[in-house]
Amino acid sequence: MSEYRTAIASHRGGAFLWPENSLSAFRQTAMLPVEQAECDVHPSADGDPVILHDATLERTTDGRGPVAGLSTAEVRRHRIRGGGGEGVPLLADMLALLQGTSIDPRIEVKADLLGRAYPGFLPRVLDVLDRQGARGRSWIIAFDAPTAAEAAAAGGLAGVAWLLEATTWRSLGMRGTIAVAHGYGFPEIGVHESLLDAEACAALRMAGLRISVWGANHEASIRRMLGLGIDVLTTDDPPLAVALRSRGGR
Repeated sequence: MSEYRTAIASHRGGAFLWPENSLSAFRQTAMLPVEQAECDVHPSADGDPVILHDATLERTTDGRGPVAGLSTAEVRRHRIRGGGGEGVPLLADMLALLQGTSIDPRIEVKADLLGRAYPGFLPRVLDVLDRQGARGRSWIIAFDAPTAAEAAAAGGLAGVAWLLEATTWRSLGMRGTIAVAHGYGFPEIGVHESLLDAEACAALRMAGLRISVWGANHEASIRRMLGLGIDVLTTDDPPLAVALRSRGGR
């Protein structure tokens, strides 16, 4: 039996069950025995962290165009698809909702339409965390290694995780992945669940790295991740993950 107990994070608030990255999804998450609530943030034209997965509004809202091209007020006027008229939330809104709960924010700092980091955006995210007294309980995660490194250097966070796309994972290989993680001082790496097996987990553990995954959204993949004893399971179906963990998973 592994010494690691897997924490469960509600991916985009539980996107299988509720409108993704909506306050209603985070309200439902707040009623579950999960450890973290994951969201994605892009800046508005005013620099405010807006909770939305895509760099553009089309897929999940009634709006169009890049988030970064609209003022905060303009973004807020748009409605989330399937959200019953609910508006697009800011990071500050989610933090306020989670205040007083035991659920920690897990915030993915996204890149722009061309995959580039938004200049000066991470400090704005950290400023929101500080103003709401949430830095010490929050995780910052990012695919962009310099952004994750900037978050680690800023300090005061619950943790930082560097996320790897499948192409990055495969091109670097295990030695390269570990070398980059150690070079930047990342305590945790995150990958899609399909990329992990017992051998990979053992190598990452030996290197002193925490492990998180996304994409474990059905019973078989959730059970497999719980069996591997990963640190954080970010899932679109958090009630299922909670139920499976309670039935003997880690």
